Amino acid sequence: MLENITGDVDFIENLRGKSATFILALSNTKTYEIEGITQAGIPGMIHLTPTLDSEFVTTGTVRSLVNIAETPKGVPTPALITRAVHLLHPFKNIQLLNLGLEVEPKVDYFKIYNFSIKPSDSIDKGANIDANAIFQKGLKFGQDYQCSDDYIILGESVPSGTTTATATAVALGYDCKDKFSSSFKDVPNNIRETTIQKALQNITKEDDLFAILSKVSDNMQIFVAGFILGLNNKIPLILAGGTQMASVLLIVNKILEVMQGELNTSNLALATTLWVVKDQNSDIKGLLELLDFNINSYNSDFSFDSSNHPALKLYDEGEAKEGVGAGAALVYGMLNGLTTEQITKQVESFLL
Repeated sequence: MLENITGDVDFIENLRGKSATFILALSNTKTYEIEGITQAGIPGMIHLTPTLDSEFVTTGTVRSLVNIAETPKGVPTPALITRAVHLLHPFKNIQLLNLGLEVEPKVDYFKIYNFSIKPSDSIDKGANIDANAIFQKGLKFGQDYQCSDDYIILGESVPSGTTTATATAVALGYDCKDKFSSSFKDVPNNIRETTIQKALQNITKEDDLFAILSKVSDNMQIFVAGFILGLNNKIPLILAGGTQMASVLLIVNKILEVMQGELNTSNLALATTLWVVKDQNSDIKGLLELLDFNINSYNSDFSFDSSNHPALKLYDEGEAKEGVGAGAALVYGMLNGLTTEQITKQVESFLL
């Protein structure tokens, strides 16, 4: 079953049974190097997480390492969920955006867009992003992008991205630092708070919007904000993610405010997981309600309640919540007649 977070059901119901292009935005921010900041991947190899995620979603195998990424507690990447849905009711196309990877995915035939973007530095050291240049690349990509399917699903894989998302939204003046989720069940708030405070101290009164983003954000957020504005409502777009994609929308909101612009959002939505919506340590609805424009947002009621696999039960306990487009993939699956039981069995088959 699909559930509304904000907006109404008309947008998503209009996409029932239609074809989708799945785009996965991939990036590294060296914020992940801060000890204890993230569990989105294999300790010591977290930079490989987006690479492995994209390899698995596209091919069902990982090629840049022996095993697929999982947390120290044994929670497997949500890429398994996205891949399961794709096997049961395939996306018409899967495309990858290299927005600053340390290791490019080893895949053939699948389109990988490269934008000559370097991984960003840790936000406690200033990030060192040319935000205006990356925004312009996203803007042009959106303006030029031609989709051969009925709509786009845009997901992300950025380890430590919820920390950079929090820092970004707070730096832009939103009262929201307690509204962001984490890959952890118990958010490492002391580590996150210290990191964000160090990032904010790098900002000066003279910094404009893009100077701020250059110091506290990550490549994915800035590029996707540009892509949304470049696409300009010409085709339905579902942002596949939780609070990180909400931060992208807050960037769009601030750009429109500064530039006194407007955006028709009738073809724009966000889709996430039940785990994000139920997370007591974050508030996805509250973040979306900070926007000056209306946004349709949804989640599926999918859980691993019917599974006995201990690694998957950790999802229901809050140890992982979203990523690699999992929430929107679940919504897509349910729009195309897939059941919770079908998806669960397919995910379990990867863990045999």
